[in-house]
Amino acid sequence: MTVSPLAICWFRQDLRLNDNPALCAAVAHGPVLPVFILDHESAGSAAPGAASMVWLHHSLESLDASLGGALQCYEGDAMTILGDLIESHGVTGVFWNRCYEPWQIRRDTNLKRYLRETGCETQSFNGSLLWEPWEITKSDGTPYRVFTPFYRRGCLAAPAPRAPIPPPDIEGRLVAGNEATRSSLLPQHPWATQMMRPWLPGEQGAGDRLSQFLHEGIDDYKEGRNYPAKGNVSRLSPHLHFGELSPNQVWYASSALYDDANLDHFLSELGWREFSYHLLYANPDMQTLNLQPRFDRFPWQRDSEKLKRWQRGQTGYPIVDAGMRELWQTGYMHNRVRMIVGSFLVKNLLTHWHEGERWFRDCLVDFDLANNSAGWQWIAGCGADAAPYFRVFNPVTQGQKFDPEGRYTRQYVPEIGALSDRRLHCPWEATDTELSEAGIRLGIDYPHPIVELRESREAALVAFASTKDPV
Repeated sequence: MTVSPLAICWFRQDLRLNDNPALCAAVAHGPVLPVFILDHESAGSAAPGAASMVWLHHSLESLDASLGGALQCYEGDAMTILGDLIESHGVTGVFWNRCYEPWQIRRDTNLKRYLRETGCETQSFNGSLLWEPWEITKSDGTPYRVFTPFYRRGCLAAPAPRAPIPPPDIEGRLVAGNEATRSSLLPQHPWATQMMRPWLPGEQGAGDRLSQFLHEGIDDYKEGRNYPAKGNVSRLSPHLHFGELSPNQVWYASSALYDDANLDHFLSELGWREFSYHLLYANPDMQTLNLQPRFDRFPWQRDSEKLKRWQRGQTGYPIVDAGMRELWQTGYMHNRVRMIVGSFLVKNLLTHWHEGERWFRDCLVDFDLANNSAGWQWIAGCGADAAPYFRVFNPVTQGQKFDPEGRYTRQYVPEIGALSDRRLHCPWEATDTELSEAGIRLGIDYPHPIVELRESREAALVAFASTKDPV
């Protein structure tokens, strides 16, 4: 008696049908049982937060619809769940696309060994990166620690990323299990509904967003990406993180339409995403340990009240508060503003970058362990290719330069919207008459600045000097 082959396609951060190597391999193996497993226990401190769970809920619903309702969702230990499915369904092959977070690498290595010992065919594929982390190294085989040579000498000199592959024919090829749980990942809070209004999770939404950006946003990307009120950022990051489209699709779709400085800058942003994964692969403790050890001596301060005011967008610095409120209301923050609010937290408030990493992890729909950790280490100055510590973003001049008409700031800090453009980013400099005419009572309608910029910058430089090795 011959057993007909049955494959599990284990969906992870690849919630799509197009350009999905694991799904193609599973379909080629035999009938497919599509599975998703929420394995927070194994993830530990790397588990995504509430905003990511909201996005994941909608993305899984979209994928399930694409699979005709056949997606089986489980929660628990992946090795136990997959082992039970193999035994109960007679599975002969398990296929997945690789993830690169340290806990996933450890789990998947053990799982692959276990499955092969049982005689189950097991294969993993690259469905999430343009280049594998181990493929891009310096000439001596060591990992890069600086972005520009990583991207220019490493990535662009390497073989081109593989072209996207078409979706397999799944008609009549999917098998539904009967033991999966369908619990909602949505919190019982109206915030979850409000946050998702600007977004359309899922493969279709990802494709629509990419198309819109390529036809409306990329033309002025090189300069326009710095202005949060403009529509020149792609906003593809959550779609890329959950794998609703692959970086290969983005790379080739954009390259097919453009060949200019805007495209070069946009592709280099995909390069930054690759670099973050490259760093995490080489430094598995990057989420918690400073890549520059001298920052272990940094005299961080603990002030729960200042941290809370930063989280709530009540610092008294409008561009900072606008960014923090955008984050809470939409699960997203413009990249230029991410740098401004990050600098303010770690340098003006001398608060450990771990606090920012944790808050972003919980609030971002595009939370990504590699990008979030690398980004916070970069802005704190302790990363491999970090901004110099003495580069402290001035929230007043940053607001005046990149939101000169105040469209972004007024959207999220409407209580000071009646101020003139000249005073909007520094309301404490407004005269009593200007404040009265705008209907603003500083300290009541909008807070006074939480710290003084010059003094806090000087304190940050003194703290940084204390980390230097003695002569």
